[in-house]
Amino acid sequence: MVDLRFLVMAVAAAVFMSAASGSSVKRVLTLERAFPADQKVELEVLKARDRARHSRIMQSFAGGIADFPVVGTSDPYLAGLYFTKVKLGSPPREFNVQIDTGSDVLWVTCSSCNNCPRTSGLGVELNSFDAANSSTVSSISCVDRRCASIVQAASAKCSTQSNQCGYSFQYADGSGTAGFYVSDLLYLDTILGTSLIANSSAPIVFGCSTSMSGDLTKSDSAVDGLFGFGQQDLSVISQLSSHGITPKVFSHCLKGEGNGGGILVLGEILDSRIVYTPLVPSQPHYSLYLQSIAVNGQVLPIDPAVFTTSGNRRTIVDSGTTLAYLVEEAYDPFVGAITAAVSQSARPIISKGNQCYLVSTSMAQIFPPVSINFAGSVSMVLRPENYLVHMGFIDGNATWCIGFVKVKSPGTTILGDLVLKDKIFVYDLAHQRIGWADHDCSLSVNVSITSGKDEFVNAGQLNVSSGSSSILLKQINKSNNALLLHTLAVVGLVFLRKCGGVQKMVALRLAEVQQLRSVPGKHRSLYKRRCSCYAAPYDDLYFPAESVIDCRQSEIFIAALRCIN
Repeated sequence: MVDLRFLVMAVAAAVFMSAASGSSVKRVLTLERAFPADQKVELEVLKARDRARHSRIMQSFAGGIADFPVVGTSDPYLAGLYFTKVKLGSPPREFNVQIDTGSDVLWVTCSSCNNCPRTSGLGVELNSFDAANSSTVSSISCVDRRCASIVQAASAKCSTQSNQCGYSFQYADGSGTAGFYVSDLLYLDTILGTSLIANSSAPIVFGCSTSMSGDLTKSDSAVDGLFGFGQQDLSVISQLSSHGITPKVFSHCLKGEGNGGGILVLGEILDSRIVYTPLVPSQPHYSLYLQSIAVNGQVLPIDPAVFTTSGNRRTIVDSGTTLAYLVEEAYDPFVGAITAAVSQSARPIISKGNQCYLVSTSMAQIFPPVSINFAGSVSMVLRPENYLVHMGFIDGNATWCIGFVKVKSPGTTILGDLVLKDKIFVYDLAHQRIGWADHDCSLSVNVSITSGKDEFVNAGQLNVSSGSSSILLKQINKSNNALLLHTLAVVGLVFLRKCGGVQKMVALRLAEVQQLRSVPGKHRSLYKRRCSCYAAPYDDLYFPAESVIDCRQSEIFIAALRCIN
């Protein structure tokens, strides 16, 4: 039986060479199997070959972007947090980890943890990392140079008894975790060009938690760990960018409405509406120069000194915080201005110590816009849903409460998920700045392939938007591209005749491919789920089959069309 993968390679290579030469001379490439057809190859051998190829891709490529799925919501009565999935170890194991820009370390629950949650109220299955079951894990000993740098840069300790480089973290809510550091593979969906996605891996240092305390032990919103996106050397973004695997910038767009979710990419989201403000240098968190707050266009009488970065006083952006926190010198005039603005349309009440309002009409029509003003003459405009939380109903009236919490002075002003939601946020560590723009986070975004360049791909749905990267199928002119697709279609129909019971299924998928060519937007998300191919102009093309039955060539053909199209 003809192996369609190699036929696809032959056609693609021949068309490419013809297009590149610009001549009518036919060029033929001789292809040979990496493994003979009559030779049985163990699955682990094939996996090892793939891992070697992934490593070559990652080592030879600089400036790629990686995307992660986002789940969760800012609603404190639902999840109250946003989390994503990471794959660690060999074989890879999937973990749900909270997205936290307020800390640096990626850590997950260790299999030896005694007081860690076993179930989650978020409806996700909890997993733990077992170093004994990973063939690529390595421990970080006390004498390891990486441990010395960790001890200097983070809350770390070294146990002379176990000779393990350990850590102990305490968070602002009183919770904490402790464990030890290991090094293992992190698997990434890395976008190598305007349409190619490589399922690759890179070694990183992360934490394996053996104990927890406080809210981390509760099951209601339990996840497998925490994904720290801070600026220190131990954060994943710093580790990957230091090896040229991803740019030193990451972005997110957290959806506030409905079931939440959003977009998280290790790369720079591009949008002409994004405004930037500088980061305060030499700070452990993402600290900003907050200068003033305005309600309904009127700047509030707040002494700017209360926002000055000094000691415990600062303004930070933290995706690991659900609500927002405001120092008392700013909180009181802020709440007073909101109350005055809605005095004719809403009835103010105090509910459980919180300033709330009873509203009988649309909240969006009553409450005023709020502007938080930063250095660089840029503002972050908050709609009512960015500073109010819905608390239910009283006597048929909707109850909306201020979602900002008063902080005793001197204290830290924190912009949490309540403020961050429904906005693009770009953390440009290379240029020490943060940018934002309002955005519907259920829609796709453009992401720069290389930091500081204009080449970009469309993320969120990951379909091609524009760009100038030199990719095999982008270099083929329209006529040759049509010829290639036509040839693939003819070959595919040959296999349809041999598929018996799955013929109808494959025919439906063919029709779906044709629809994908012309339908923009969310339907393109099928590319990400079913097309994880990668390619290089003079190397091999790899199309993962979805089926291992005799008709697998038809499945490969479908995947090929998805990748090429």
